[in-house]
Amino acid sequence: MLRRSYGRRRFLQSSTLFSASLMASVISSRIARANNEPGKDEFVPAIVIGSGFGGAVAALRLGQAGINTVLLERGRRWLITPEQNTFATYRQPDGRAAWLSSTTYDGVPVDVYTGILERKDENGISVLCGAGVGGGSLVYNCVHYQPSRELFYRVFPPEIDYDELDSVYYPRARSVQKVSVIPQDILASNYYLLMRRFLEQANVAGIPNRLLDLAIDWDIVREEINGTKVPSAIAAEVWYGHNSGAKNSLDRNYLVEAEQTGKVSILPLHLVTTISEVAGHGYRVSCNEINESGEVVTTKSFTCRYLFLAAGSMGTSALLVKAKATGTLPRLNDYIGLEWGNNGDTFCVRSGVPGPTNSQQGGPASALIQHFDNPIGPISLMCFPVWNAPEGTIASLGMGIPSVKGKFSYDATTGLVKLNWPENGSQSGDPKVLEAAKFTYKLLNRKNATSKGKNRTTIDLSGSTTAHPLGGAVMGKACDFYGRVKGYKRLYVVDGALIPGSAACTNPAFTIAALAERNLERILAEDIVG
Repeated sequence: MLRRSYGRRRFLQSSTLFSASLMASVISSRIARANNEPGKDEFVPAIVIGSGFGGAVAALRLGQAGINTVLLERGRRWLITPEQNTFATYRQPDGRAAWLSSTTYDGVPVDVYTGILERKDENGISVLCGAGVGGGSLVYNCVHYQPSRELFYRVFPPEIDYDELDSVYYPRARSVQKVSVIPQDILASNYYLLMRRFLEQANVAGIPNRLLDLAIDWDIVREEINGTKVPSAIAAEVWYGHNSGAKNSLDRNYLVEAEQTGKVSILPLHLVTTISEVAGHGYRVSCNEINESGEVVTTKSFTCRYLFLAAGSMGTSALLVKAKATGTLPRLNDYIGLEWGNNGDTFCVRSGVPGPTNSQQGGPASALIQHFDNPIGPISLMCFPVWNAPEGTIASLGMGIPSVKGKFSYDATTGLVKLNWPENGSQSGDPKVLEAAKFTYKLLNRKNATSKGKNRTTIDLSGSTTAHPLGGAVMGKACDFYGRVKGYKRLYVVDGALIPGSAACTNPAFTIAALAERNLERILAEDIVG
């Protein structure tokens, strides 16, 4: 029990006080009751549901435009404490590691709590989702990986101008999150031997490779190395957060700047249950305010003129599919809930790799292989450390272009929305992407065999889980090319639900942010009346 409550009291107290002050601010200065609305609805001009990459961009740009905005986030705030004990760790997991679950994503028993990472077991695939102020940025590998033009147009419609994204919106998103590659002095340290070995193996195999752009404060990583900060990045901690504060998550840039406009209020622990149209007015958002054990404290209802959906592909799709099925948004078209993909994600552990790897150290993912001329299909492989991996192990995330799609459906008997992947039944991974990834891994093994020509490196490859859910409200089909939901005015999708199943062999966070920047610029210019 001591392990599970590690550092709990202090971060709960700080969170409670901070949330209370925000609530008071909201009630006193930003939410005016609507005289023409029944019951206890509270009116605010704009509501954003979710605080991941799309929601954070939307909140900041709405605030800068002078639009009073409330952002509703199901998870709690995660404030970095002076004691550096905000988050659970892989080595000592507790309820902070899991969203309202009795186990972590990998099955370790913990206390039930509004933790940082949710595992959703759907029909045919498991999906990992972040929870908290900052959304997926709290649990991601901090990678900002821009797709190539060629692969971009193998996924995205031609109406999206890649050159415009490249020259304006990717750089805009990059600048806010302070993105950079790993400095050479850190890469040269023993902690990052794994990354160097990964690149060396790619060079031997003749496969293009490079370092990744990361939203990491490298000065803090240096403090970890010299012992003045608790080891986090250098100890392979990623998905449960960095207690050192090295990760430049959205709560430390976009969302801070949004609140500083004086127009944006963030309400943590507000779980949205229903969205509906209010005739002649806008939209109603119903939600449960919960405590940190997941118990409902009170129910609330807000109305707004502008509604931005940014609850991630899983959350946004579920809200829209439910609204269509139950008739609260009956004009949604038949593309709602379709075109879902897993970003071509595969996970691989190569064991028995010749030579040292230091595979328990040095993160987040800093090195990348780009095997785009793979004869089966283009593949990116991103190396990341695993906290309990034995010596001689290299783990990596593969990202391809999915060959199968999934769809969401509503079960009226349970009131739940479920994902079915692929559409025609369950299977363990995308067969074509798995085949392409296996081809690249076998090439790496063959070219990096020992001097005696022997290679005992084994491959353990799986596509049964994804950390990059995409689609469900795809641009050009369920929405227009700027995220406006077809059939409704002033209703927008600004997150990964817009993307047609793949970010073109890249981690999708950077592209989600760039598209949100692009779309908000157009929406503010054409749709918003202050």
